[in-house]
Formats: sequence, C-alpha cells, structure tokens
Amino acid sequence: MNYRKYGNKEIIVNGIRFQSKKEANRYCELLLLQRAKIISNLKLQPRFLLQEGFKKNGKTYKKIEYIADFQYVENGKVIIEDVKGYETEVFKIKHKLFEYKYPEFELRLVK
Repeated sequence: MNYRKYGNKEIIVNGIRFQSKKEANRYCELLLLQRAKIISNLKLQPRFLLQEGFKKNGKTYKKIEYIADFQYVENGKVIIEDVKGYETEVFKIKHKLFEYKYPEFELRLVK
C-alpha cells in the first residue's frame, strides 16, 4: 500500500486498486446495493469528455476529461458518483464543466 498526496492510502479489493479506503468501502456498499437490485449497471472509473483537444498558434492543447469513481443506474436515472475527502480547485472547475455539459446525469459527491 502506498501513501498518497492527500494522506489517503491505496487499497485493493477484489483485485481492484482504489485510491482510498473510503472509496473501496463505497465500492463494497454499491456492490451490495446492486445485489439487492436497488441500483444496476455499476461501472468503475467512467470517463467524461469536458473539452476536446485543439491546436492554436502551433501549440497543441490536450483534451480535458473528468474521471469519476462510479457510475450506476438508480430508479432509471444515471448517477455519477465521486468519493471525496477533499475538493481540489481542479475538481471544482471540472465539476462545473461536468454539470454544464452533462445535465442529464446526477453527480453525487460522497464525503
């Protein structure tokens, strides 16, 4: 197990590496909810394009993506979930961009 920038510790559950114990615990909770048929279609690390990459004045700018922790369906609605101990400034900006670009999804923060 490695110690990380924000004091969280990597943990492996079912062969899957999680960035923190909190995230691993949430994964276990979501598995139980899926087994109970409260949620469905659980996915890990879903990616969302926030801005395409582009070139300007000979410089290449990479695309901007938001990688959430989990995605699942609850009561017919797609839920995107992120486990956060601390909200960085970068995350706050990506959160705003996500809300603008994907209004059909509900982004939940688990603290």
